[in-house]
Amino acid sequence: MTNFVGCRTLGIADANLDLTFPLLVLYPSRTPGQPETVGPYTLDVALDAPIEPGPFPLVLISHGTGGTPLTHRLLAHFLARQGFVVGLVRHHANHRDDNSWHNTPDNLVARPRHLSLAIDGLLAEFGGALRPNWVALIGHSLGGYTALALAGGQPGTLPHEHTDGTPQPIPVVADARVRALVLLAPATVWYRAAEALRNVRVPILLMVGEKDEWTPDFHAQIVLNGVADRQQVQHRVVANAGHYSFFSPFPPERTGPAFPPSQDPPGFDRMQFQGEMQAEILQFLLEQLALPATD
Repeated sequence: MTNFVGCRTLGIADANLDLTFPLLVLYPSRTPGQPETVGPYTLDVALDAPIEPGPFPLVLISHGTGGTPLTHRLLAHFLARQGFVVGLVRHHANHRDDNSWHNTPDNLVARPRHLSLAIDGLLAEFGGALRPNWVALIGHSLGGYTALALAGGQPGTLPHEHTDGTPQPIPVVADARVRALVLLAPATVWYRAAEALRNVRVPILLMVGEKDEWTPDFHAQIVLNGVADRQQVQHRVVANAGHYSFFSPFPPERTGPAFPPSQDPPGFDRMQFQGEMQAEILQFLLEQLALPATD
C-alpha cells in the first residue's frame, strides 16, 4: 500500500465530436498530501504530484446518468492508496451540470468510446508507470452499461431511443485492454437480446442493492444469463441497500430527503458499507491481477 495519493485533471479530446471532457486521476505518489478542495468535496491528495514508479494497474470509474464521478471519490482514493491508478471520467452531456444527452443514442455510443479515449490519454500521461494492457472498469447504473459495452457487449436501443420506434444496434467497439469489470447496480436493459453479452468473457464482480428502486433484480439477471460463462461472475445482493447506497457518503449539509442520492433504505449504514465494498472490490481486483497474463 502506498502512503500518499496524487491528483491531477486531464482533458481528454474527442476529435470526432470536437469536444474535450475532464478526467480526474488519483494515483500512488511519494509526495505527502493535504486536504484539498475537489469539486464540492475535500480529499487528502497531493495536487499534480509525480507518480510513483510503477507499473500500476489502471482502473476507470464510470458514473451513472446525470451523475458525477465524485460520488465514487472515496472508493477511488482507497484504490489509489492500494497501488492503482484510478481515472474518474465525467461523461459528456450526461452529468449533473449538463444532462442534455440523457436518453439519447449519442450518449450510448459516446460513453464507452470515451472510456477508451481515457485509457489512451492515461497511457500517454503516465507511460511506463502503468501496467500495459490491463484495465479494470467500475460502473454504477448507466456506468454498468458503459463497462459492459467496452468489454464486448453488443447493445441495442430501446424503442423510445430511436426515431422510428424500432430497436437498433448501438455501434460500440470493444477494447481488449479491459480485463475485469465491477458492476454496481448496473443498468442493463440495452443487452436484453439473447446474444448481446455472449462476447463478454472477463471476470465480473456484480453487486446490487436488495431494495434498489431504479435497477431492480432483472438487470442483474440479464448479466448472469447473458455472459459467456456465468461462473466468471461473482454476484452479491447487498442486504437493505438502495440504488445510491454504493455512493460515497455526502457531507451533512448535502444529506437529507430533498436530495435522494444521499438517502438509503431505513437502517442502512452507508459509511460502514463503504469499507465493506472497498475491501471486496480490492480483493476481486487483486485476484484478477494474479491471473496469468494472456497478452
